[in-house]
Amino acid sequence: MDERLTRDDHHGGVGRMPVRLLIADDHPIVRDGLRAALGGEPDLEIVGEAADGEQAVRLAAELQPDIVLMDLRMPGMDGVTAIRRLRGTGPRVLVLTTFDTDVLPALEAGATGYLLKDAPPEELVRAVRATHRGETVLAPAAAGRLADHLRKPSRGRLSKRELEVLRLVAGGATNKQAAAGLFISEASVKTHLLHIYAKLDVRDRASAVAEAYRRGLLTH
Repeated sequence: MDERLTRDDHHGGVGRMPVRLLIADDHPIVRDGLRAALGGEPDLEIVGEAADGEQAVRLAAELQPDIVLMDLRMPGMDGVTAIRRLRGTGPRVLVLTTFDTDVLPALEAGATGYLLKDAPPEELVRAVRATHRGETVLAPAAAGRLADHLRKPSRGRLSKRELEVLRLVAGGATNKQAAAGLFISEASVKTHLLHIYAKLDVRDRASAVAEAYRRGLLTH
């Protein structure tokens, strides 16, 4: 019998194994809330909890869950990195986060679904079951972000010149210094920065540099 099979959302499946869940979130209150929301479902079983991405990867190897409920912004190893580490190892990953801004990196890393923490408990339960069936689950706000990305295929793809500007900015260069280093005008640097902000979906220099490192566009 396939141990990944569960009961139907409403009935049936007597004798089938419950869906094994691992919760990964750095906030104990959130973990307690998820345990309360999911622990009473007869077809779901919480087998472990992790407080960061590194612990989630380790426990996933030890406990062999069917699904990891993954927060993204955690100390140490973040959720996106943990998802990449888990990819191809067995469990599906359902992102459960406060922010709708990281949907594309999470899905590219290998997440099956993306849900926000303000989702009602019944929606969370449905999402877990759908994730176990292999369906992609997206919160409406996350779906909107993804649709926006698909409508703008150039989003996130920095040109060679934009990467050159960003590398200088990451190194602490001012607009004037970057302009001198690239033999372009300061106005051109400002224009490149605006394009970078739009493509990375950020609002300032510091956020652009941080996002570029997170996406692997820059290396330390």
